[in-house]
Amino acid sequence: MRRILIAEGDAVRRWGGSQCLEERCRRHLRHSRTRNKEWQDMHHRQKLPIIVGGTNYYIESILWNVLINSGQGSESEKGVASESKTELEKLGGPELHRWLKEVDPDMAAILHPHDARKIARSLQVFMDTGVPHSCLLEEQRGQDGGGCLGGPLRFQNPCIFWLHCKTNALDERLDKRVDQMLSLGLIDELKDFHQRFNEKKIKENSQDYQHGIFQSIGFKEFHEYLTASENISQEERDKLKIKGIESLKQVTRRYARKQNKWVRNRFLKRPASNVPPVYCLDVTDVTNWETTVLTPALEILDCIQKGEQPSVQPIRADGLDPRNKRSHHMCDHCDKVIIGDLEWTAHQKSKNHLYQVRKRRKAEQASDQGPNTTEHKNVSDRQVPVL
Repeated sequence: MRRILIAEGDAVRRWGGSQCLEERCRRHLRHSRTRNKEWQDMHHRQKLPIIVGGTNYYIESILWNVLINSGQGSESEKGVASESKTELEKLGGPELHRWLKEVDPDMAAILHPHDARKIARSLQVFMDTGVPHSCLLEEQRGQDGGGCLGGPLRFQNPCIFWLHCKTNALDERLDKRVDQMLSLGLIDELKDFHQRFNEKKIKENSQDYQHGIFQSIGFKEFHEYLTASENISQEERDKLKIKGIESLKQVTRRYARKQNKWVRNRFLKRPASNVPPVYCLDVTDVTNWETTVLTPALEILDCIQKGEQPSVQPIRADGLDPRNKRSHHMCDHCDKVIIGDLEWTAHQKSKNHLYQVRKRRKAEQASDQGPNTTEHKNVSDRQVPVL
């Protein structure tokens, strides 16, 4: 077997500054474009890279050619580009969406007017390249081996090991992970980071939990505790701390479910042929790790490297979802834009939508009857004396 090199797939690790919030692997690949060159170098040196955990979009950009090359600028220029995107987002979704309609109507049609981050990204691509984002994506999908979600696979014979376990075991494991972070000094780390980087921003009301290290799980959850007044009692401070811990555990469990959902939707149900095989390994009982995880994983990997068919079959989706996740719907009753067939169906069944439909129907019926109908009815109902 070739020499193995482990790389973590967590995009937030690029930003640094946190020892407890993220697990550390032996090696980390830095910027996305630098990272792609390193992948090529690994293959030339006959090394086998293994990506562990991390951010889903980050991992997808390694597996598939989905990145848009906005230019080969210096690191300082890339930093300016990142800041310009952040500044764009501050303008707000609706205003950005109107701008996007002018320069890239096709992209504007599939992005929600309030999705400021994605709209800003499309505008940034247009400003950097002079080409509409939608055109670049279409060109990417049209490449040999491309699909509706992006370009072709970057490398031959990749495979995905999905470590999966029962929900109750997963929740217990995640709670213990949070407790471990606390025992390793998470609170002190957050306090230190807050004092060094975030305290001034909060005083200026410019704190941002959507970018960089601040979007990591943990910072938002302890915001009240970190910003509490020095005058509050110790009892109140302890309550805020407990609240932050419980919130951190909840959001960690929620994120784990989101990752499982991502595997199903983006890998198992990916509507294309350029999808690596996904092998599910049961990690519910870690005492059987060698039997249920390590041995089958090594056997599968060995077969793939030899060009043979593994005895274990990859898991398949029950069926592709025919619904369009990017379809554009306008609800005249609620004056809302809905993106996606599934979301549109859910909206039509929502209480607010049904209320607005009934309200408009009553208004239309009243309008059809005319403004004097009630008055005429009251006059005709009166008893007129016979003379």
